[in-house]
Amino acid sequence: MVVRTTRAKRTAAYQRPRTNNPPPHKRGPVSRITISLSEELLTDLDQVVAQREFQSRSQAVADFVHRALVDTKSEMGDDVMVGTITLFYDHTVGGLQQRLAVLQRRYIDEVISSLHVHLTGEKTLEVILVQGPAPKLRAVAGDMGKLRGVISGHLQLAAAVIPPLHPLPAKSR
Repeated sequence: MVVRTTRAKRTAAYQRPRTNNPPPHKRGPVSRITISLSEELLTDLDQVVAQREFQSRSQAVADFVHRALVDTKSEMGDDVMVGTITLFYDHTVGGLQQRLAVLQRRYIDEVISSLHVHLTGEKTLEVILVQGPAPKLRAVAGDMGKLRGVISGHLQLAAAVIPPLHPLPAKSR
């Protein structure tokens, strides 16, 4: 059985009360496109729009497309990307922090900055800001994540580039 809803009902499902907040900063000109979705997919989209409090379906679809493009670029291309490596580890494992520091120095061209926070007990959370070609960043994250004592590691990439802070001399390391 197919349940059809009117556009007014679907629209009401994702509309939220307007606030006095200014609209988000626009990124430039936009192009209008038309897409066709099944009733079921449209209903699901409207629910996500409402739950995540997107301003519109367009904003939600643009967010989803952007995420998919970042994922595709990170999997298939050599584009320079920016991202974070998030590590959760047991700092009582002998030599682990030293090995992480050595890896960060080895990948000095890719590692921009790091921050670690001591959590309760023997656990530490470390976030490392990285930039470089996606395959290289996956290798850096892989090398860090496979160290003994690392409980979990996650690489999150974005299709953006940080301006170089200072040009590095030719590799002599």
